[in-house]
Amino acid sequence: MGADSAVRRWLRQRGAETIPHPGGTLYSHLCRVHDRLAELGCGVDAQLAGLAHAVYGTDGFDVTLLDRTDRATLRKLVGDDAEALVYLYGACDRGRTWRKLAETGEVVDRFTDQRWHLSPGQVQPFVDLSIVNELDVIEQDPATADRYGEYFRSLFAAWAPIASPQVTSEAQRLLGEGDRSSSA
Repeated sequence: MGADSAVRRWLRQRGAETIPHPGGTLYSHLCRVHDRLAELGCGVDAQLAGLAHAVYGTDGFDVTLLDRTDRATLRKLVGDDAEALVYLYGACDRGRTWRKLAETGEVVDRFTDQRWHLSPGQVQPFVDLSIVNELDVIEQDPATADRYGEYFRSLFAAWAPIASPQVTSEAQRLLGEGDRSSSA
């Protein structure tokens, strides 16, 4: 059994299929994010992180499936690098991180208030996961696109230099071109 199958089984055991989320359940959202990252050619660690990205809760979704103090449990399922990406994604204080991310490469941890400087190998998977997650929410909840579409077009355009080209193209396909001259 592959790691993604084991994670899917674990997510179901943790109740992810019973938690409402745009487009159905949290489980279906996590699976869609994983599958889109795979379709876009993102690495296995990014794909596994996509499948588990909300396990510790996120700045935009406050439900947890695993306490962040029990990170070893998720590490055993997805490996060190994917778990580190899940933690960063869950810990990210979006208001203090996203607009400056392309400039600083830093994530502000909403749990500890610590600043994490992402390594070159972490930046692109983190940004790709962030974009693909928001694209799924937008596709499942058109009201989100109506409310935040311009914000995401601008943000994703600012992230284009640090995102993978295929994820940037997917964002442009779904949202249209952003204003590349804006500072995010």
